[in-house]
Amino acid sequence: MRAISGLWRWRHNPLRRGTDLAESWVALVALLLVLVAAPVVGSVVGSVAQDALQRSVRDQRQDRHPVTATVVRGLERLTVEPDPETSSGREVRSRVVADWTGPDGTRQHAAVTCALRNPRPGDRFPLWTDRHGRITARPLDAATAATHAVLAGLGASALTAGAVEGIRRLIVWRMVRRRYARWDQAWDRAGPDWGRTGTGS
Repeated sequence: MRAISGLWRWRHNPLRRGTDLAESWVALVALLLVLVAAPVVGSVVGSVAQDALQRSVRDQRQDRHPVTATVVRGLERLTVEPDPETSSGREVRSRVVADWTGPDGTRQHAAVTCALRNPRPGDRFPLWTDRHGRITARPLDAATAATHAVLAGLGASALTAGAVEGIRRLIVWRMVRRRYARWDQAWDRAGPDWGRTGTGS
């Protein structure tokens, strides 16, 4: 609003300088860019991120499969930071040697981490594997992917607004420097005669 009121104020003002009007126009253009371009950029980036992340969700769901593993023997208990998508506090997890069968029918035997507090031989627990039975991370959730896409869009919009404001400030700073340089030149021309009686007569 300050940009619009600045333009209106300088419209017919006899003290108006060219730089005053230019500053008001720069402010108005920057305001319009922040109100129009920043949301458009955020929307485009969010949409592209959403497409890429949802494609990744689909690919991971095709490549990653839940299987049931059986504890052979326990190894140690661990206190770990949990997956932020599934829980909120620290978790106690156990490291065990387990057997499982991959989606392609291959038998697997390895040390893995499970959510069992006191694992005993024969206990069963879920595990995510690739199609060959190798352990992999849980696939990305569609809702989490959408959240990441929204955050990417908001971030891009904020960065665009910040860039526009930064460019506006740089342009105004250069205008002010140029104005001060002109004032210095005018003072230098008037300086030798300033304050003398009869100057200019």
